[in-house]
Amino acid sequence: MPNIGSKLRELRRRRDLGVRELAARSGLSHSTISLIERDCMSPSIDTLAAVLDALGTTLPGFFSDLQSSLPYSPFYSSTDLVEIGKVDTVSYRVIGFDHPNRQMLMLHERYAPRADSGEEFTHAAQEAGMVLAGTVEVTVGNQKRILKPGDGYYFDSRLPHRFRNVHDGHSEILSAITPPTY
Repeated sequence: MPNIGSKLRELRRRRDLGVRELAARSGLSHSTISLIERDCMSPSIDTLAAVLDALGTTLPGFFSDLQSSLPYSPFYSSTDLVEIGKVDTVSYRVIGFDHPNRQMLMLHERYAPRADSGEEFTHAAQEAGMVLAGTVEVTVGNQKRILKPGDGYYFDSRLPHRFRNVHDGHSEILSAITPPTY
């Protein structure tokens, strides 16, 4: 698993910024920055994006630098999967995060009961996936379908889309996005 905190600390120091100055630029508290840098707290995507923006870099740039410094293995245990989602409601765990020159984003998605991906969104990619457990309502453009285990989807991600768990328990999806967005 990548050491996000030490990489952020290294970027901050290279830019000759103190923790308090980075906190002010990012809109976060200095204690939050400190906890993240010491790997005592895993930042949400929004929090990490705010810190990286204040450091003058982007999420893709940060992770491509981070992944190029990691040793590569073609095999991943469940503890090797990097979490990039909101752990309490939606978990997006990346399979193959450290694969060199990764051409797709492979995710194990887990949705808490009644959780959803939020407002419909778009990005320049293609997505495919299969429901492994539970029941998920998938909206793509003006089409909506409830998918059960074994059902799948494939669509152009430039169409507005949304995922919603309509199951009383957790739902899981195995998905792939190309080109990778993270």
